[in-house]
Amino acid sequence: MTRPDDPGTAPLHAADPEEPSADGSAAPGRFAAWTSLARRNRALWTTAAVAVVALVAGLVLGRYVLAPDDAAAQTPEPGLVTAPVELGQLSNDVTIRGEVGYADPVEVTIDTSGLPGPAVVTGQVPEVGAELGPLSVALELAGRPVVVLPGELPAYRTLRFGVSGPDVVQFKEAMRAVGLDAGDPANDVFDRTAADAVSSLYAQAGYPAPAAEEGAAEAVTAAQDGVRSAQQALAAAQAELTAKRAGPSAVDVRTADNAVASAQRALDQALATTPDDGATIGDLRDALALAQLQRQQLGAAPNTSAEQAAVSNAQDAVAGAQDALAVAQQQALPALPAGEILYLTQLPRRVDATELKRGTVLEGTAMTVSGATLGLSGTVAAADARLLTPGMAAAFDLPDGGESTATIAAVTPGDDAEARATVELTPGDLTPEQVTALQGSNVRVVIPVGATEGDVLSVPLAALTAGPGGESRVEVVDGDPRDGDRARTHLVTVETGLAADGAVEVRPSGGDLDEGDLVVVGG
Repeated sequence: MTRPDDPGTAPLHAADPEEPSADGSAAPGRFAAWTSLARRNRALWTTAAVAVVALVAGLVLGRYVLAPDDAAAQTPEPGLVTAPVELGQLSNDVTIRGEVGYADPVEVTIDTSGLPGPAVVTGQVPEVGAELGPLSVALELAGRPVVVLPGELPAYRTLRFGVSGPDVVQFKEAMRAVGLDAGDPANDVFDRTAADAVSSLYAQAGYPAPAAEEGAAEAVTAAQDGVRSAQQALAAAQAELTAKRAGPSAVDVRTADNAVASAQRALDQALATTPDDGATIGDLRDALALAQLQRQQLGAAPNTSAEQAAVSNAQDAVAGAQDALAVAQQQALPALPAGEILYLTQLPRRVDATELKRGTVLEGTAMTVSGATLGLSGTVAAADARLLTPGMAAAFDLPDGGESTATIAAVTPGDDAEARATVELTPGDLTPEQVTALQGSNVRVVIPVGATEGDVLSVPLAALTAGPGGESRVEVVDGDPRDGDRARTHLVTVETGLAADGAVEVRPSGGDLDEGDLVVVGG
């Protein structure tokens, strides 16, 4: 250690921190002196800090940490674990999450292949939320309507006179559903009655019936002219036959009689005046015989075979002309183009989405429609699905915190025995505001699969114990359960009922049991 009188070391008080400087402030060397002192004695200061910390920790542990024996002496005895006896309806529920939306969404496509040009949207553009019912015009393409009708099959071909098939039956059924007569649906032929119904259908929709094929009207006119010509030829042939069958007229008969009489007189005169003129008399005899033969032929039945053949040919010509007219008229009957009919099930339907705008060309899906009423749809495990049947009641949460009812409409199993099943539910009556709030939401749905009839007593399943004879019983606390093993209790024999959500229905059979009684839970 350096001594104070060592000339190589400045004394410690050489820069006294309390000694003011010439201007009255603290000496500038005071802080430097203390810093130097702390640096030279760092180990000493560290040891002192550790000692202080150890002292404080010891005091704290001594105050709060007890020896095991002391801790056991001061720990209170645990009380009994109990639960109150509940009174109320007990139900076993299947709980799922359900998506709320308009039921059975369908993407609508329209066959535009029959249009002579592009499928330009010219009007009747539906708005989202609009309803499509029977005879509604879903859309207007190239000035022509797309009329909505009830049916399952899509319109896949134009219905013309003479075609047959299930689509014809569907059209007749749809017409009957909207109050129009298209013929008996049992007849699958598109006949004149069905074609006439097309005109009535378009009149209901406010549009003219589809135009006939090009040239159809001219073909009908030409066929009508052919019928008239054939009928005129038949009339002429029939007149000739009638005239031939009528026989000679009175004039013809008189003329023939006069010829016979004249020939007879000429012969008689020649015989009287020139009996020797054999040649003349011979000629006169021949002339008389000819006149008599002609008179006889007038009285015989006429031969009308030629006239009858002419009449038959004329009749055939008339029939052929009439057949040609019928075909032309059938081809001119209204047809039902596939692109102007939209068959939808479960009408009315609601338009959920559409990108259509007037003036655009329709390509692909025209719109998405769904049922006009809200539906709930969720999935359940296969085991739970076996507990559910259509018609069962359910309840679901409303956005405002309330609850509404629903009914199971269908339960569709999954692809295999372990796959989840789909449950479709129909909500009960909802206000327009609730419908708007629920659309597109996901809600909790509770489906009771078993319930007690009215209010019953129930206890936790863990409160049940088995008696010596296998009977069920509960231990009822008479005193303060905080007394633990010293608490007074007694056993009550019970009959059990429905179990749900960790609770079980109980009916006391040996002792009293009331709502609010405390029963011991667990052993």
